Amino acid sequence: MVVGVLRLELALPGNGCLKDKRRVVKGLVDRLRHRFNVSVAEVDHQDAHRRASLAVACVSGDRTLCGQILEAVLRTVDASDVLLHDYEMEFY
Repeated sequence: MVVGVLRLELALPGNGCLKDKRRVVKGLVDRLRHRFNVSVAEVDHQDAHRRASLAVACVSGDRTLCGQILEAVLRTVDASDVLLHDYEMEFY
């Protein structure tokens, strides 16, 4: 069994308040969950309206498949309306 974890640091430059941030983050989290069947949670910066930190977890029997899924998640986030500031991918 392989567990892959992708941590994403996002910049949300167009948000003026926490309500706007929550709308954007919730939409992105829901899209990732449904499209890739992964677990996603906002793990830091909950009170900052222009930053977000997400953790994405994938469990698989194959490390290659797990890596491919997390790479696809990364590409999807990069193509969305948020700015990908930094990311880190680890496997356990």
